Amino acid sequence: MSEHAFEASATIAAPPRAVWKILTDAESYPTWDSGVVSVDGTIAAGETITVHAAINPGRTFPVKVTDFEAPSKMKWTGGMPMGLFVGERTFTLTADGDGGTVFDMREEYHGPFTAMIWGSIPDLQPSFEQFVNGLKARAEQDV
Repeated sequence: MSEHAFEASATIAAPPRAVWKILTDAESYPTWDSGVVSVDGTIAAGETITVHAAINPGRTFPVKVTDFEAPSKMKWTGGMPMGLFVGERTFTLTADGDGGTVFDMREEYHGPFTAMIWGSIPDLQPSFEQFVNGLKARAEQDV
């Protein structure tokens, strides 16, 4: 496991398919994650989406959906050309056996420039917790 990573998880009282539906609805992100201004594009296998984050107004984060296994796993990959610095955000949804979902979101960074860039990355842990808590609250609204 990379030491250059952030991670947050929660048990959500909603089935994986319901959580997945919210997670892949790009337009709805600002309604449940106050850290996201908007997400442009379609969240689907092989697609490139652009995330507009509140933490860095005016800056966009284009990422490619590199793994898409509904309703259990999705990965967004972005970074610098030639793999100099790459961030991979993995979303994992696992049925908990009680009709709910164990949700985990982890972002790891790698590439030759990682050590140099890592020091300039703000602490994203609060925004990861905010994302997971927002997703949990939104998914449990419908249950």
